[in-house]
Amino acid sequence: MSLRIDIYNKGEEIPDVVERNIFHSKELFLIFEKTSGFKPFMFAVYDGERCLVRLLTYVQRDRSVFSHSFVKRCVVYGCGDFTPDLLPEEKDKAFEFLLNEFTQQMMKKAFVMEFRNLDNALFGYKAFHDNHFIPINWLRVRNSLHGNKNVDQRFSTSRLRQIRKGIKNGAVVEIAHKTDDVKAFAQMLKRVYSSHIRKYFPDKDFFHHLFDVWHNDGKTKIIIVRYKQKIIGGAVCLYSGENAYLWFSGGMRKTYPSQYPGVLSIWKALEDAQENGYQHFEFMDVGLPFRRHGFRDFVLRFGGKQSSTRRWFRFRWKWLNRFLDLLYS
Repeated sequence: MSLRIDIYNKGEEIPDVVERNIFHSKELFLIFEKTSGFKPFMFAVYDGERCLVRLLTYVQRDRSVFSHSFVKRCVVYGCGDFTPDLLPEEKDKAFEFLLNEFTQQMMKKAFVMEFRNLDNALFGYKAFHDNHFIPINWLRVRNSLHGNKNVDQRFSTSRLRQIRKGIKNGAVVEIAHKTDDVKAFAQMLKRVYSSHIRKYFPDKDFFHHLFDVWHNDGKTKIIIVRYKQKIIGGAVCLYSGENAYLWFSGGMRKTYPSQYPGVLSIWKALEDAQENGYQHFEFMDVGLPFRRHGFRDFVLRFGGKQSSTRRWFRFRWKWLNRFLDLLYS
């Protein structure tokens, strides 16, 4: 193999190819590119003219490391979109080549790099270690949607009761089809997220761009919960292959406790994914295994299974990276 790597920072320069993973697609690059606060990069590894893997990352300003200062965080979902006919050794070699260049380039642009939502927690283990990434145990929650059971048959009794009460008390759940609804949803969700200082929330234009680019293709859906014509809850779902992903969700549960907006939005997201033939539904950020996480406890009552995975981190400051490596190794 004679490998080379191309790095794109403008969407118009990225070649069109068959895309299998929505998180490494040209379309998502273009959405990030249009949204304030995001700076996307696409890494592509070639053997001659054949593209072996493409990896999309973005840099954002974030407050999750130090509470009083902004830092730049580089985020990757998964380990890239590989061409399906690669042999295991070719896949390993291509990823090692990609990660070496990725680390050198992105260390100049971000304080911390993070690989999250890995399909295989063991993939790339040596390459990550060689580039001084730190593995931190993480959890994932997935609902199985295949089989003969309706999705709500796996819900807890209390969750089913809340769904019935929310609808009886006047809440209406639907999929957004108008830009005005997307705008109102984004404003509502921003208020919900503003009470969680450590949660990053993108500019509201991000949701408009998702809706504009993917709504008609069915690659994203924004689910909304209304009460007396006001949007009080909702969720953002992405779809890739056989899987559905919950990216953002929230509801005004303190203001409208009898309508259970957060519960209804996730119920509708799960039900809709099953009706459309998806095999799994994944909640994208359910936290560390050694601390309580309110959202994880909340979603587990929808019948999903919890499993262990990891995230890989690399910090610009070498002393901090070494300290955390000793702490978590």
